[in-house]
Amino acid sequence: MSIQLGDSLPNLTIAATGQTTIQLNHLIGQFIVIYFYPKDATPGCTTEAQDFRDLMPDFVQLGCTIFGVSRDSLASHEKFKANECLPFALLSDSDEQLCQHFDVIKLKNMYGKQVLGIERSTFLFDRSAKLIKEWRKVKVSGHAQDVLNHVRQAT
Repeated sequence: MSIQLGDSLPNLTIAATGQTTIQLNHLIGQFIVIYFYPKDATPGCTTEAQDFRDLMPDFVQLGCTIFGVSRDSLASHEKFKANECLPFALLSDSDEQLCQHFDVIKLKNMYGKQVLGIERSTFLFDRSAKLIKEWRKVKVSGHAQDVLNHVRQAT
């Protein structure tokens, strides 16, 4: 069963950049943005990460923490984070535990082949760690700004 509006952050511990782990259900008292993206260092994913990076001061001012999630390894995430100067943690979900909880693994067409991959999706949790907004089938252009606008409205 995937997460629904009003549900709490899942009780999962996920490997994160910076040689750490994140206990999701301990992130109470701040807004949380969790965005899922298909692959490190690809054009759309890089643009999305840069957009969140560039708006990070505004998110921080509103008491909001951002996490990017893909199935890439921590080594890949560390390189991507360093190359793009990302000021937020990237979570490695190589076992798809988080992806399955958020129901973001979808059948996609890649060069005429059907493959299972991450559907670009974003989830916003309030200060009590309840899901208040979700975006699925995200188009990158303007998305980070839209998320920021929703955080502003929720404060």
